Amino acid sequence: MTRAAIPGLPSRHPIGALLPALYADDDLAQRFTAGLDTVLAPVFSTLDNLPAYFDPALTPPDFLRWLASWLGVDLDEDRPEDLARTVVARAMELHRLRGTRRGLVEHLRLCLGVEAEIVDGGGAAWSTTPNTPLPEAPTGELLVRVRGPVDARQVLDVVQASCPVHLTCRVEIMTGESDERGN
Repeated sequence: MTRAAIPGLPSRHPIGALLPALYADDDLAQRFTAGLDTVLAPVFSTLDNLPAYFDPALTPPDFLRWLASWLGVDLDEDRPEDLARTVVARAMELHRLRGTRRGLVEHLRLCLGVEAEIVDGGGAAWSTTPNTPLPEAPTGELLVRVRGPVDARQVLDVVQASCPVHLTCRVEIMTGESDERGN
């Protein structure tokens, strides 16, 4: 899709009508400005619709990748357009949740369409009573269990991209018959 040289696109602001009355009946001036109108009509159309270019649901498909690059989203070429629009629309929410269980679950759901269970060996606890025993030492491992037919390598790539750097990641693909494990 292109926004340049759209045949028959009328200009909302024809230059010939803006000329002084002296040139209103001048054929050369009117034909010359009509040529400029043809060139400028796509520019005016783009500027008139500029807010739509920044809305992931409305932006033209070729602008979607550009908009995604503004938000730091890496879109796959083979991702369906409607899913890519959803990813771009939710990018800020996912950035805000990055490094959390909920963020990783949402990222896996959005990128691969799978439900995940996160097992974190964290060592944080709180209590309102004094002298409460400390929690167990953190394991330093993040276990992600995913159900359904999915490529373990893709899941591991998404998990490693979203996992905090101080943790090691392990992925288990839970299927009906057997389980696959990835590190």
